[in-house]
Amino acid sequence: MGNLPIVVANHKANNTWDQVSTWIDEVAASAQNFAGTIIFCPSYPYLAAAHEKISQNGINLKLGSQDISGFEQGAYTGEVAASQIADTIKYTIIGHSERRQNFAEDDKILTRKVENAQKAGITPIFCVQNTETPVPKNVEIVAYEPIFAIGTANPDTPENVQEVAKKIKLKDDHTVIYGGSVSEENVKSFVKDQVEGVLVGATNSLDPQKFAGIIEALK
Repeated sequence: MGNLPIVVANHKANNTWDQVSTWIDEVAASAQNFAGTIIFCPSYPYLAAAHEKISQNGINLKLGSQDISGFEQGAYTGEVAASQIADTIKYTIIGHSERRQNFAEDDKILTRKVENAQKAGITPIFCVQNTETPVPKNVEIVAYEPIFAIGTANPDTPENVQEVAKKIKLKDDHTVIYGGSVSEENVKSFVKDQVEGVLVGATNSLDPQKFAGIIEALK
């Protein structure tokens, strides 16, 4: 991905389309002259409409999904196959700690998700909780998200994040980003040296002004 920062907004299971549309409008100004990559991950129902709005208005946002199926198209009720939304998204989050905890996703299913995404031309953003978390082959972007920092006001220390990122990169040539209580105030302390971006969860990604502040801090 290079040395330009990556900023991912994970909206989780939040917002209506009206709120998503307003969010795009309010973030657009900060996004336009941002040299890095901003990846917006709204809920599934709004991906197509968000894609249309972003494309028609030339907004500097890339779209991603918050998850992808471990199955290809077929008789899998409730699943969304990678090939079904490959024309809408460029990225997908895989292996988020909430998916691992709440849906018992294991290494086998996560590897299948990565493979299906890559086959469809979608770039996985693979989440790990520590340096021992297995990472499937050919993953470009790894997001370090310690469980204690998710949905709290208790981020990891910048020093430890750098150390974890360094160890992750020793295993393979990954682009490493950090997720966990990222804010406008602390983002610059994380994005440097070994860390090339951030994964911003609901607390500071849902509020367009707070998210725009994170973008502005990285300019």
